[in-house]
Amino acid sequence: MKRLTAFGCAVAAALSFAGTAPAFAQDPGPLKLDITRGVIEPLPLALPDFVAETPQAADYARQISEVIAADLVGTGLFREIPSSAYISQVTNFGAAVQYADWKAINAQGLVTGAVSMDSAGNLSVKFRVFDVYAEAPLGSGLQLGGSTTSWRRIAHKVADVVYSRITGEGGYFDSRVVFVSQTGPKNDRKKRLGVMDYDGAGLQYLTDDHYIVFAPRFSPTGDRVLYTSYETGTPQIMMLDVGTVTRTRLPVPAESVTFAPRFSPNGQSIVYSMSTGTNTDLYRMDIATSQITRLTNTPAIETAPSFSPDGSQIVFESDRSGTQQLYIMPAGGGEARRISSGIGRYGTPVWSPRGDLIAFTKQNQGRFHIGVMRTDGSEERLLTASFLDEGPSWAPNGRVIMFTRESQGTGGESALYTVDISGRNLKRVPTTAGASDPAWSPLLK
Repeated sequence: MKRLTAFGCAVAAALSFAGTAPAFAQDPGPLKLDITRGVIEPLPLALPDFVAETPQAADYARQISEVIAADLVGTGLFREIPSSAYISQVTNFGAAVQYADWKAINAQGLVTGAVSMDSAGNLSVKFRVFDVYAEAPLGSGLQLGGSTTSWRRIAHKVADVVYSRITGEGGYFDSRVVFVSQTGPKNDRKKRLGVMDYDGAGLQYLTDDHYIVFAPRFSPTGDRVLYTSYETGTPQIMMLDVGTVTRTRLPVPAESVTFAPRFSPNGQSIVYSMSTGTNTDLYRMDIATSQITRLTNTPAIETAPSFSPDGSQIVFESDRSGTQQLYIMPAGGGEARRISSGIGRYGTPVWSPRGDLIAFTKQNQGRFHIGVMRTDGSEERLLTASFLDEGPSWAPNGRVIMFTRESQGTGGESALYTVDISGRNLKRVPTTAGASDPAWSPLLK
């Protein structure tokens, strides 16, 4: 059985299961949940606690159920029906579903599951998703396995499957976020890199707070992180192995200032900004050979590059037109075209994993916004507004954006927030201290 090692977790691959459970009908397709323009009324979902099939699994069954519910309800797309309203009680995972009882309480979707633990302390979690009004399961049942330390990852994986089967798009719960953790007063902040589950759980620190760090970025496989550090006295790009927490400096001239790094989609090269003399331009480095290619050569400040998902183009910010604006050019360098056209200054562009949108920070009339636009600059939408919102990062499925929001005043604090691309469901991500510069990982393997 394949095991997972990322971030020290060990979760078995999803497996179809058989046994005494009833046969599954043909998949009728996702429930009618239109999430392209924002959902006004969340879909009612019944999420009874998973059945504990062995006594030792009781606490895990309850905790896994709670995390699945929090994941799904937290999207703003689902409403959990309280257990006090249930007519049927799920006490046997193999029992037939009493659809009439779930229809009576207006449940449109139903998730059932069971948890067991073997003598070695390993968990086994099986679950099904049902379309109540179609009176049919959505896809086949699945089973996940892993150690007790990986129970949260198992729960996130279950939630991803439920989300995908109901909405028709990929989930994002089994993912991590690397960010800058901040402590101390505003004029003397201590900063270090932290990594956590997307919902703030499972925090680990990757660096100490002896040096200023900022702008971390995950590799496409989630095993490495690029970031900028003042460890040498000037901004320099570092690459950190998440598993071993060892770091190396990007092999560039020591006297240069390098920052704003990002991996290419295949993970084989890095694009970044480098200042030499009075120029700040974009460069690309092949990781295996350390060969450097200069991508821009203008008197302007060019920074914050981000690849398109297919690796063929780069979006970046530049003040070559006199104000901070967004441009797109071929990934190998060449002529750039401006895509931003509204009033104000645009920065920190990030290409959506879907390839259809670019998220950005906009400053206009003393307010900061997180926004999105099409890759040709059309259909600009501002999703947030505050004293200081900046630095968007996409969820793996391109549905949600995480960003930094800083409050005003000498006692102001930075915090992480998420918002749906429709502009709905703005909420704060729980962290143990101040936080900024989030970067979302891909889905974990």
